[in-house]
Amino acid sequence: MIDPSQSRILVLSAYDAASHRRWREQLIAALPHYEWHVLSLPPRFFRWRIRGNPLSWLDEPLLQECWDLIVASSMVDLASLRGFHPNLARVPALLYMHENQFAFPVSEGQHWSAEPQMVNLYSAVAADRVVFNSRWNRMSFLSGVDEFLSRLPDGVPPGLVDALQAKSDVVPVPIEDRLFVKRTSPLNRKCPHLLWNHRWEYDKGPDRLLHLLDRLADLGQPFRLSVVGERFRKQPEAFEKIGARYAEHIAHFGFIADRARYERLLVEADVVISTALHDFQGLSLLEAMASDCIPLAPDRLAYPEYVPSPYLYPSYEDDAEKEADAAARCLHDILASSGQCEPPDEWRVSRVRYDRIIRALLESSGSSAAHPRKIG
Repeated sequence: MIDPSQSRILVLSAYDAASHRRWREQLIAALPHYEWHVLSLPPRFFRWRIRGNPLSWLDEPLLQECWDLIVASSMVDLASLRGFHPNLARVPALLYMHENQFAFPVSEGQHWSAEPQMVNLYSAVAADRVVFNSRWNRMSFLSGVDEFLSRLPDGVPPGLVDALQAKSDVVPVPIEDRLFVKRTSPLNRKCPHLLWNHRWEYDKGPDRLLHLLDRLADLGQPFRLSVVGERFRKQPEAFEKIGARYAEHIAHFGFIADRARYERLLVEADVVISTALHDFQGLSLLEAMASDCIPLAPDRLAYPEYVPSPYLYPSYEDDAEKEADAAARCLHDILASSGQCEPPDEWRVSRVRYDRIIRALLESSGSSAAHPRKIG
């Protein structure tokens, strides 16, 4: 029987972006009975991070200690890390897939490379358990691996995709219980407050948001608008056009650093919109839904896993204008109905359970009873 207080767990986050940091902090807070330690690297220089993290940690003293479990994020090159540190080779490892490089779109100006995909694949093979944050993430990873292996000339082991599927689970990044609040005022169906709360990058579809706003303006639909989310030095031109063209509609425009202020906005908004071409789970949509926002999202990616069908508009990835028309019609139907979307209760922190998987890995190795607390 495993004694949790005697179990030492090392969390590795090789690209500690906001969602990765949020996930590991939630995990540790939810399971305080284990002894947790964290190694992380800042979220910059993507290609170097995903390929070079074992070198960055080559002389890290924590990796020379004894551990009962390794929990690694999807950016970690777990196979190389275990090779560089043989003492870790027999420590059970859980790989958490926030995203996968087989389904990650390549932006204009970037060149495609197989290396990030190989890191994901080798890490998944090296892990004892692979956990995805959505069913779509798992499906796109497994199908991507299958297609990738089919293009290799020879020497591909049979049954690899089936083996990866057999050791995989789906456990989402949960939403904090405090965000689950009921709105204090009725939905404004005449002039809704529209919220778009995503990273200001091309894969979140800002050009599609612009098309949707143009369509709503053509239809004479009044609205207020908040466009918020993490901004970067370079950003798509669509944001500048939205800011100029719809200035008189804008309630908020830009990143909101103060978390409490951002959470107040979630409660104030009426409809939360996604126009994303890439989203492995959709935390921003989920947290707005928890705060009683009505969702409006494309019928693709992970969204159908928690957005009811009346709030999904048809997906036309190759035709942004046609998709904008579909989204506008869907919004019209939502505003004309009297229905209310239920919050995503199954995604609450208090309901999402990681302990089952962690305990099973610890018990399968019996590691906490076998290893000393530290080396030296």
